[in-house]
Amino acid sequence: MDSHSRSFAKALSWRATGSLDTMLLSFVITGNLKIAATIGLTEIITKSLLYYAHERVWLRIPYGRSDGKANIVSGQGIEQEA
Repeated sequence: MDSHSRSFAKALSWRATGSLDTMLLSFVITGNLKIAATIGLTEIITKSLLYYAHERVWLRIPYGRSDGKANIVSGQGIEQEA
């Protein structure tokens, strides 16, 4: 299982990528850099939190795992079955 800080870092890096895309598209559509930046910056906050929550929920779902059980990563980096 990923740590909370790793899930949060993944959420931030993904949102930065997605928000740059959103800002660019917003600018192309509106022609207004201020509106595009406002949309993009707002999206970074809201979608980062949503992604983090989504990631944590999916870590608890065994669907698609080969053994059908959730794996827990210990502090030493050794996987143990839950």
